[in-house]
Amino acid sequence: LIIASLTISAILVFFIVPLTIVFFIYLTNFLLLIYQRNNELKADPLSDVWNSVRKTIASFWDIYARIWHGYELHGVKNLPEGPGILVYYHGAIPIDYLYFLSRLFLWKKRLCLSVADHFVFRLPGLKLLLGVTGVIPGRREECLVALKNGYLVSISPGGVREALFSDESYQLMWGNRKGFAQVALEAKVPIIPMYTQNVREGYRMFKERRFFRQLYESTRLPFTPPYGGLPVKFRTYIGKPIPYDPNITAEELAEKVSSLSLQYSAMYFALYYRCSKFLFSFQTKTAVQALISKHQTIPGNIWKALLERFDKRRK
Repeated sequence: LIIASLTISAILVFFIVPLTIVFFIYLTNFLLLIYQRNNELKADPLSDVWNSVRKTIASFWDIYARIWHGYELHGVKNLPEGPGILVYYHGAIPIDYLYFLSRLFLWKKRLCLSVADHFVFRLPGLKLLLGVTGVIPGRREECLVALKNGYLVSISPGGVREALFSDESYQLMWGNRKGFAQVALEAKVPIIPMYTQNVREGYRMFKERRFFRQLYESTRLPFTPPYGGLPVKFRTYIGKPIPYDPNITAEELAEKVSSLSLQYSAMYFALYYRCSKFLFSFQTKTAVQALISKHQTIPGNIWKALLERFDKRRK
């Protein structure tokens, strides 16, 4: 009985907060369905008709963010007035990104469309919530239409793989994904890097991952359960935009990248990264890595992140 009680207690400690987040997400969708039915709404989920309920949802998550993680958002001034692509590091649970969306809507009344992995659209009972909050598939055509309509579009090139298999070293796991750079070039919009401090200290994945990695690579489904939910300090930093410039040369772009402390010369860079898509992608990855290096203790430390949560001197 004692062993069983300890086991149940351990499970609750490790998983209660992630499960609570899932519960709130489904509860939000349920309340949206009630709102839609009571008001007989048939409008496009992205239309302004839904703004009042978006504000309610955003207010709830912003209160949660303030209470649990003392959430701070820095660098909003770096967001363009028009369209752009936000590129960010993907934590084990992207709750920090949900906080960002909520605060952005409350502060700027802007809806940022979010590119999600295909498995998200297979989850039962979330269709309306995904539509109202602007979650879209990562197809090139849909992203281009969204940018043409003036939206900010966000994407994590590391996606589920980064969420599952990165760790407190905050390694970017983008592989050869450069589609976001191609979309940015075609739409002629800037790319804005973004990163949340201590996101891996809040929620983590188990260390033994070989089996789960093989399972993910064969199914593309996230079977590894996240755990944690400690009230560590979260700070989201939005970096300076990387502008689209059709006249820039490889050498000039290399100088911009080098200014972010990348240890390559302009000539070396130009020789190996001639294609604009690769240049843009590489520059973006460097910018995100620069944010991590500047704002994150590596390897991440849970105790330090907890102390930062209650350190009133640092703002």
